[in-house]
Amino acid sequence: MPVMMQRGHIETACMQQQGPCQIPWNVTYDASAPGLTIGLINNMPDAALESTEIQFSRLIGSAAGDIPVRLQLYSLPNLPRSESAQQHLNQFYFKIDELWMSPCDALIITGTEPRQADLREEAYWTVLTEVFDWAQSNALSTVVSCLAAHAAVLHNDGIERHRLSDKQFGVFEFRKAHDHALMRRSSEIVRTPHSRWNELREEDLASCGYTVLAKSAEAGVDMFVKECKQSLFVHFQGHPEYSARTLLKEYRRDIGRFLRGERETYPSMPQGYFDTDICRLAEEFQRVALSRRDEEFLASFPDDILANSVQNVWQPSATRVYRNWLHYVLSRKAAAASLVAMPDRSRVRQKRSAA
Repeated sequence: MPVMMQRGHIETACMQQQGPCQIPWNVTYDASAPGLTIGLINNMPDAALESTEIQFSRLIGSAAGDIPVRLQLYSLPNLPRSESAQQHLNQFYFKIDELWMSPCDALIITGTEPRQADLREEAYWTVLTEVFDWAQSNALSTVVSCLAAHAAVLHNDGIERHRLSDKQFGVFEFRKAHDHALMRRSSEIVRTPHSRWNELREEDLASCGYTVLAKSAEAGVDMFVKECKQSLFVHFQGHPEYSARTLLKEYRRDIGRFLRGERETYPSMPQGYFDTDICRLAEEFQRVALSRRDEEFLASFPDDILANSVQNVWQPSATRVYRNWLHYVLSRKAAAASLVAMPDRSRVRQKRSAA
């Protein structure tokens, strides 16, 4: 089912791709209407801002089935934005202050590119923690992605993340570690894209009451949950929402940073992403790039060949997890509604006694 997006728009790139897409939703919200309203707090950098909208709307649309889903867009203040990106936010996004009185049933909070080693020193930290606190008491469930997951456990339980020796970059296999409702009917092995320089360790999470749902000896913890007051926080260190070519775009971006002298080392190739022949092609480009470190050489990067070789092998497991999540939120919403509708039995007894 298409995702209805308030203040939204249909992107040309989205229209040209197959699958569920977002459609405008510009009507007044009716709290009694069936379905779910989800707030997407999109904090991704400018280059990924609109593609992230498409990725999440497409994933939710694929997972929703016959559940109507309304998507409201938000973004944290104090993030560096270009003029065009800020215009996009002004036109299509709600202010974060509008979240406090919103009818959102659940939230999805993305990460962003870190600028400080300590997340508590980021300019947006105070507002982000206010969102976490609000979600605990007002959202039936809250998905936190990548850096947002690291920030959530730091704020909620003081769990520090750990710097990796190299970027965890590629598509990794994870084994299902718990029969949680979110893992219902999922395969024993799930594949998920990861792109991060830091990790959260299983022993730290377990000591604070988190339940790990998927993990790998090679890539660590993928997905974990914890009930925080009234909201189930669902944490992803990876990116199940990624499209097939997102890792390729990040790889090319990091190569460009190397060629411009913005980073010292040539980026590692994404693991589990390219086939053998494509790996050889990428290795040959790397060999030449290391010998002639020149930004102009980036124009020779074999974009088309690499793009046509990659496939979204993680989509089935991503859709399954998000379908389970939507059904979980819907069941919690129905349970809450039934409690509100339930008569006060003490008053019923008093009326009978009076009669």
